[in-house]
Amino acid sequence: MAAAAVSEAWPELELAERERRRELLLTGPGLEERVRAAGGQLPPRLFTLPLLHYLEVSGCGSLRAPGPGLAQGLPQLHSLVLRRNALGPGLSPELGPLPALRVLDLSGNALEALPPGQGLGPAEPPGLPQLQSLNLSGNRLRELPADLARCAPRLQSLNLTGNCLDSFPAELFRPGALPLLSELAAADNCLRELSPDIAHLASLKTLDLSNNQLSEIPAELADCPKLKEINFRGNKLRDKRLEKMVSGCQTRSILEYLRVGGRGGGKGKGRAEGSEKEDGRKKRRERKQRREGGDGEEQDVGDAGRLLLRVLHVSENPAPLTVRVSPEVRDVRPYIVGAVVRGMDLQPGNALKRFLTSQTKLHEDLCEKRTAATLATHELRAVKGPLLYCARPPQDLKIVPLGRKEAKVKELVRQLQLEAEEQRKQKKRQSVSGLHRYLHLLDGNENYPCLVDADGDVISFPPITNSEKTKVKKTTSDLFLEVTSATSLQILVLCSDLPPVLIKMAEMNKYTLENKEEGSLSDTEADAVSGQLSDPRTNASAGKDGPSPLVVEQVRVVDLEGSLKVVYPSKADLATAPPHVTVVR
Repeated sequence: MAAAAVSEAWPELELAERERRRELLLTGPGLEERVRAAGGQLPPRLFTLPLLHYLEVSGCGSLRAPGPGLAQGLPQLHSLVLRRNALGPGLSPELGPLPALRVLDLSGNALEALPPGQGLGPAEPPGLPQLQSLNLSGNRLRELPADLARCAPRLQSLNLTGNCLDSFPAELFRPGALPLLSELAAADNCLRELSPDIAHLASLKTLDLSNNQLSEIPAELADCPKLKEINFRGNKLRDKRLEKMVSGCQTRSILEYLRVGGRGGGKGKGRAEGSEKEDGRKKRRERKQRREGGDGEEQDVGDAGRLLLRVLHVSENPAPLTVRVSPEVRDVRPYIVGAVVRGMDLQPGNALKRFLTSQTKLHEDLCEKRTAATLATHELRAVKGPLLYCARPPQDLKIVPLGRKEAKVKELVRQLQLEAEEQRKQKKRQSVSGLHRYLHLLDGNENYPCLVDADGDVISFPPITNSEKTKVKKTTSDLFLEVTSATSLQILVLCSDLPPVLIKMAEMNKYTLENKEEGSLSDTEADAVSGQLSDPRTNASAGKDGPSPLVVEQVRVVDLEGSLKVVYPSKADLATAPPHVTVVR
């Protein structure tokens, strides 16, 4: 009788067990009452599904604790999303150990502290040894656990925005404590001091400490070797010149100011400005040399069998593409970068099929089945900028999805859900194919993210599909590359300093030019391969003598006021090229 009652109350668990599912989402209006009946915890039967890789329970105001048995019952869990619930003031029992967990989202709860035994997991041995992304934003945390770095030593992204923190634990910045941490966000807290030991974060690329109570920025921050984006707006700094700089200057200028002495430094300012002017002159000389004699250099590189990527800075582009970001995406899918790539040759043989297949593989591996990030490519000629990245209610969104007729997004998602269920019944297995695999990533969101062009048309609906308007075809040579994430900015360019997507495109282009094939893939066949890709209308560059470099144009992402958020790819992104790749600026 008890088992029957549980099955009736939790049909999702029975279905997941029967179909051996690896992903499970619990949300919706009926969830609160069921969790309340279970004592404010998740039902114990949930922890008897050892095949689960992805678990999300969101938007449940009666969920105060996950409940005992999670760590023991879900050893293969890769992603755990428990956002917008009522977890707190601590976690009892603690979550870990979860040896396979990579993404943990506890945002929008009521957590006040995470002490030993009521936190994320043990420190010895590490309770979360593979964790890459931790989101604790929107809680009430007054302090961080001192053993966080020992519990999650491979952490790459840490989001602490919107808490009550007044300091960081000293252990967080201990030398070698978090060697992979590349993104740290702690805006909208009560931080009063930033330790000079932050320089020990050797991989730090993005730091957001806006809207705190900082009065000083340590000069040692300039010693972070990979730091490329900082935000200290909304802090009342003693150095008023520095306070003005953090509100309007680029990261490079601010770090140079700190490096040469900062406060009181008319001399320091002069050195910073002189350094910038010298860098500008050097770049102009290099561009002139490339125009006058660069062909020989490129030919030498080509003869050596290298891949060529020529990067065009926004200042060199007469009509650069810009993406404006609306503030409402912050609660849905806040991170986006983009780049323009020119010179692809997708016409010969199976070039287009290889291109689309490689993107699918990137989604499976690098993007962790789109849970970490989603990659999309668009036919550049069909993209009308400036673009707007925003979030809207699904009933208000319309899109012409790839291979389908125009539909409201709410209806499209419902149709895909029905198709997914039909797939499971027909194939008698838990997995589904195509876009249906990513529907769970939308669950619990009142608004859906979208990319809108200057005509008001939705050209991208991440992480699900693109628009037929910008679909990539075999005639495409110039593309707009778009990457979005709900997790972190750094995950968008996570794998290496030279983005692997650009490397893959250069490798494919070189292969196509060197191996001319008979026949070609039809657009219909291409549609069948394309999961989240887009559209073309350009002539490819086949038939040229020697390897022709791909041209990569930087794309600026700004807020609605025009303030810069990120430029991609930046110099830091392209700092360390593999031996077979030459970056020409």
